[in-house]
Amino acid sequence: MLKIEIEGKEFEVDGDGFLQQPKLWNEEVACIFARTDGTGELNEKHWAVINFIRKHWEKNDMAPMVRKICQHTGLRLREIYELFPMGPARGACKIAGLPKPDGCV
Repeated sequence: MLKIEIEGKEFEVDGDGFLQQPKLWNEEVACIFARTDGTGELNEKHWAVINFIRKHWEKNDMAPMVRKICQHTGLRLREIYELFPMGPARGACKIAGLPKPDGCV
């Protein structure tokens, strides 16, 4: 387990930078991770994706499939990649404070 410091705050992450203690996640953590991975400032569409991912994970102990994210938010896949340049798994799930999703390379 690695510890990284971003903007004066310390986080325990795995080798790919995913938060190791998802329960410590909050909106401030999301904003910090978004600024450091190139996503930038989070807007209403970002939060719709992030909040859906968090709720799905809390209920099912796994990240939702991207198709479900599109269905729930009304966003097209292309829009999700525009919002999260690193993609829905590596970008959105990391910002949402989830552990690295299965199948994420």
